[in-house]
Amino acid sequence: MSDWYRDFANSGLGTTITRQLGLPRPAVLRRYEPGQPLLTGPGLVGAAGEGRLRDVVSGVLAAAGVRVDGGTDDERLSAVVLDATGLTGPAQLAAVHELLAPAVRRLGPSARVLVLAEPPADAPTVAQAAARQALEGLVRSVAKELRNGATANLVLVPSDAEAALASPLRFFLSGRSAYVDGQVLTLAAAEVPAGDDPDRPLVGKVAVVTGAARGIGAAIARVMARDGAHVVAVDVPAAGESLAQVANAVGGTAVALDLTAPDAGPRLARQLQARHGGLDVVVHNAGITRDKLLVNMDADRWNAVMAVNLQAQLDVTQALLDADGVLRPGARVVSVSSQSGIAGNRGQTNYAASKAGIIGMVRAWAPEFAARGATINAVAPGFIVTEMTATMPLGTREVGSRINSLQQGGLPVDVAETIAWLAQPGSAGVNGQVVRVCGQSVLGA
Repeated sequence: MSDWYRDFANSGLGTTITRQLGLPRPAVLRRYEPGQPLLTGPGLVGAAGEGRLRDVVSGVLAAAGVRVDGGTDDERLSAVVLDATGLTGPAQLAAVHELLAPAVRRLGPSARVLVLAEPPADAPTVAQAAARQALEGLVRSVAKELRNGATANLVLVPSDAEAALASPLRFFLSGRSAYVDGQVLTLAAAEVPAGDDPDRPLVGKVAVVTGAARGIGAAIARVMARDGAHVVAVDVPAAGESLAQVANAVGGTAVALDLTAPDAGPRLARQLQARHGGLDVVVHNAGITRDKLLVNMDADRWNAVMAVNLQAQLDVTQALLDADGVLRPGARVVSVSSQSGIAGNRGQTNYAASKAGIIGMVRAWAPEFAARGATINAVAPGFIVTEMTATMPLGTREVGSRINSLQQGGLPVDVAETIAWLAQPGSAGVNGQVVRVCGQSVLGA
């Protein structure tokens, strides 16, 4: 869907007017296309202190055909990766500033700043914990300062999780993460399969996508299929026609099913076992809204939202866990939460509670999934431009689109790209995490 203001602001006349009036000029973001290079120009890899990841990062980027020498002084940088795993105290933060400040001045359009560090909770001293935590404030602030579609993110890499770094590194530097900004991700030690195809990492996988008949769900189905998965598209029987269209378009299978039915989970498990011999990926996308102020909300509205958005995810996931052999080794479960579940939203107490509950579910289940060699994560979209948001009053829609560091709304494909990345075999070290796809909205963390 077109963003009229962004398109105007980037036109010849619009550029002149916005500059004269001091108005924001949202960038046209670089989004992923198959065959696209990881970066369009040189990258710079540096370290603050005795970082342990610099060689790992340089190797991943070199394998992707990226120059890591920082280019010449007159070349724009496509990415800056800073290894800050060697910080021993606040005094060394000066080295972070010394490297980043001149590099940020050289960033090109849709460039990436990625800082790698160790978790503050693992620090052996208070000074190290303080320095590591300081990086979060720094990265979130840098993300707010960047312009022209550039983003900044922080990945925390424990000492035993180096093998899990390659996939997150490629994601955060690529066009797949166009609308992921100012976020913090913590990796875990995991056995990462070798030999993934970066262009089609889901070849041979069976992926279930709920709420797939339209909007974000349909976009998830398309991206999953593009990446090689056979998609089992699930939605309510009333959406049967549009569901069939989505499934046919991606060469997948349509399953009409009310996920709130008491036997929905076991029925789905039996069908997946019988038709596909199991599954590899589950995307819990189905969700509804029934908005009212809390004092005006009736029980039916409250219960309907909880049943679809939260209880169905709990019940279906448990049924798949209980069904012997249905979830294959290395399975991935990704649940769609929401910015509302983190920041809250007026008139959405039921919706926000259900989406916050998803985050609690993911975090609580993560250890059990890790024990199975599987992962479970959540994606929390911010303002995503869909057919539903297009019906909002213009003022409401414009405010929702602009109150983030990228000054524009996201697209359904932005959510889909993040989910597809979490579904990859190479993302084995990402577990129990919540990734916001919100352009670093000013609402929430």
